[in-house]
Amino acid sequence: MASLNRQPVILLLAVSLAIGLAWYGLGLPKTMPRSPLGADGKLACVSYAPFRDSQSPLDPAFVVPPEQIDADLEKLAEITSCVRTYATEKGIDRVPEFARKHRLSVLQGIWIGRDPVKNQQEIETAVALAREYHDVIRGLVVGNEVLLRGEMTAADLRRLIDDVKRQVDLPVTYADVWEYWLKNPELAPSVDYVTIHILPYWEDFPVAAEMAASHVGDIYRKVAAAFPGKEIMIGEMGWPSEGRMREGALPSPSNQARVLHEVLSVARRGGWPINVIEAFDQPWKRQLEGTVGGHWGLLDADTRSPKFRWGKPVTDHPLWMHQGALGILFGFVIFAAAYFSARSEGEDVPETVPWLPVAGIALSGGLFLGWALAQAPLESFTPIDWARSIFLICIGFLTPPACAAAIARRTPMAGFATVLDPLFWRAALPLERLLAGVLMLSVMAGIALALGLVFDPRYRDFHFAPLTGPAVALMIASEVSPAGLKRRGVAEWIAGSILAASAIYISINETPLNWQAQWFAALLLMLAASCWRLRAAQS
Repeated sequence: MASLNRQPVILLLAVSLAIGLAWYGLGLPKTMPRSPLGADGKLACVSYAPFRDSQSPLDPAFVVPPEQIDADLEKLAEITSCVRTYATEKGIDRVPEFARKHRLSVLQGIWIGRDPVKNQQEIETAVALAREYHDVIRGLVVGNEVLLRGEMTAADLRRLIDDVKRQVDLPVTYADVWEYWLKNPELAPSVDYVTIHILPYWEDFPVAAEMAASHVGDIYRKVAAAFPGKEIMIGEMGWPSEGRMREGALPSPSNQARVLHEVLSVARRGGWPINVIEAFDQPWKRQLEGTVGGHWGLLDADTRSPKFRWGKPVTDHPLWMHQGALGILFGFVIFAAAYFSARSEGEDVPETVPWLPVAGIALSGGLFLGWALAQAPLESFTPIDWARSIFLICIGFLTPPACAAAIARRTPMAGFATVLDPLFWRAALPLERLLAGVLMLSVMAGIALALGLVFDPRYRDFHFAPLTGPAVALMIASEVSPAGLKRRGVAEWIAGSILAASAIYISINETPLNWQAQWFAALLLMLAASCWRLRAAQS
């Protein structure tokens, strides 16, 4: 008897050790190559947008406060010699003024779009700036990815470029994704140099971080061969620090640092002019491009401090100790839920309590709760995003202990009817009601997330961290659940079928290289299996 009662203690210690070791491994800093920067320790140029917090260029009434630009450029003067802008409106026309103050040069952008009146206003402002700040502005970029967006023909764009060249004595260029330069070579005679964007993460066939440097080199040489005699500048190159995977391309702090180290080293050896995108994280881009859109900055949006130090190790989980401690504590909570649930049946914990399934629930829940909490603010931008994240976190906190308690008491896994049918609700035990409730909530969350990734996947995250604990717990609970009152559940079979079909589609569509997608698809299959195994509430 005594030896058998030690089993939960041994399993709890084993789970705690596994969680601690896992988070220790996740938190280990990853070694970076030597710094690719020159003797001054500065980048050649970085893209700069001055928007912070809830500020957005999409707000027609917003104008950037000049003191904000002043503070930003003072900070950027520590890490770069040049900034690239993209427009002149919203107060951005003050950038050259403060750049002169902080001894920075400027690649002045001119935003070109469908509106000819706004285009002309941008050109007039930029030309005036070029004349007033001739010592600061080293070139004009007439349009950014206009052809990519399909907002103008190459012929019309060429006329605008020629018009700007007649008015200034500075170098003039146009910037677009490298493929669009190859598709529109007739633009080359109009520009002083060709400015291409190479973003391995956003390629039609995404490039993994470890292959980014060779990819950038291959593309640069390909474009140079297509435009012999023309100088080629890489106008945008970068990597996101957060967001969803695209095939094998994983956004992370260490991958961002590694890509920039390696690409800048290749560019330095080749003598290629290069501009890094971008200076500060831009939260407003999350509205258009999801989590990943707001995390391309070298400096954090909130702290305005660098995300990494050149040549120094980088960790992807700086809060790993706290996350590991929280996971171990949550494992204790799950074991405690099972223990006290079993004790409610008598004075001693029954020898027949299946502690191994409880340990599996504690391990999965404990490993991912801290991860889910860390991801929640990164993946939440709008009030709806925050409501979704809070909902998923609540499920993650509630479901594993509820499943552990149900396993300890041999409580049947109840079907949807327990919640939806008053007759079954009255017949069910309180724990059955709780279990049926968290099951329905988890399945509803899984279906909502899955359908989003089926019909509109490009910018959506894979919420695998908050869903892992509930999905694993429900699958284990449904597997060991005793048979209750059997009843064919059409809703359960439909829900399970939607989850399973979505999982198969997501797995294929995102390719096996995307471990986030494969993980999420596996969780959907676990929820589907739980639905198909359901019983009705016990009478």
